Amino acid sequence: MSRLLPILLAAAALGVSACSPAKQAAPESASAGSLNIYTARHYDADTLVYDGFTKATGIKVNRLEMQPDQLVERMKAEGEASPADVILMADAGALWRAESAGLFQPITTPTLEKRIPVALRDPKGLWWGFTRRARVIAYDKAAVKPEEVATYEALASPRFKGKVCVRSSDNVYNLSLMAALIEHWGEPKALAWAKGVVANMARPPQGGDIDQIRAVEAGACQVALTNTYYYLRLAASPDAADKAAAARVALSFPEQAGVGTHTNVSGGGLAAHAPNKAAAVKFLDYLASDEAQAIFAGANHEYPAVMGVPSPPDVAAISQFKADPMAVTVYGERQAQAQSLYDQAGWR
Repeated sequence: MSRLLPILLAAAALGVSACSPAKQAAPESASAGSLNIYTARHYDADTLVYDGFTKATGIKVNRLEMQPDQLVERMKAEGEASPADVILMADAGALWRAESAGLFQPITTPTLEKRIPVALRDPKGLWWGFTRRARVIAYDKAAVKPEEVATYEALASPRFKGKVCVRSSDNVYNLSLMAALIEHWGEPKALAWAKGVVANMARPPQGGDIDQIRAVEAGACQVALTNTYYYLRLAASPDAADKAAAARVALSFPEQAGVGTHTNVSGGGLAAHAPNKAAAVKFLDYLASDEAQAIFAGANHEYPAVMGVPSPPDVAAISQFKADPMAVTVYGERQAQAQSLYDQAGWR
């Protein structure tokens, strides 16, 4: 682990961010010394993972970053000629979309079987979760009491009329949350909840998770849905405005007295026509290693998927919560239902 310190310190100094432009290398044909990754993870932190893999194996990593639907359509168009070896997605729902399009081939190794929990992977070995993230409620500490946001249902209560900020319903994070609520509650209650949230919206759905946190800090709303690592990114930012946003906002982990907080994964698998299969398998095993898990946690503030891997202090500080044990495959299986309920509720 000691050789990771320079990498992680460099990441912290740079203020690793999501969605910033990343250098991309063109995919290559089959080569024992190369690996082609198609990824919908738009995090600079991932560059540190690729570098770590290359240092450990000598295998060069080429990657192309795309939005999830763009990635699926590109690979469908490429067919058997696709140069992709590994596919990475940032949500179980997006992994399911790729699975449904036939973009994966099954793979299992002793390392993956031992280290990745059953609930965080596809039972057929088509894809594996490598990081975890909780979908929580960000709230204004000056205006909201913690007990007022102890459940997801609270977002639909009259208490928060005109005080809820959310992103669009077709965002895969929100689709996965709704899928989980359908599984727990059934469609009628889940629909009623969505209608309640729509009635409580302070503004039309817009922006990403960080925009929701900033809206709470600015007073545009009092509560919002976000993934945990976005909050930690603001708290760790060298920018004073980001730190101010994090300082005013607190996180509630809903359902601690019930089923637990909705927890998702980011993960990947072996591409259906991988030309560099041996290298791809080595890479997937590497993602489950202590080294890669530590980079994900240290550089992008995600929870390790492998239990027992130490997290940096900021991640560890919000790690002691009860997580919903639901198998993440449910999020994809109920995705169409989730979108249908959001549409019925008028959640744009």
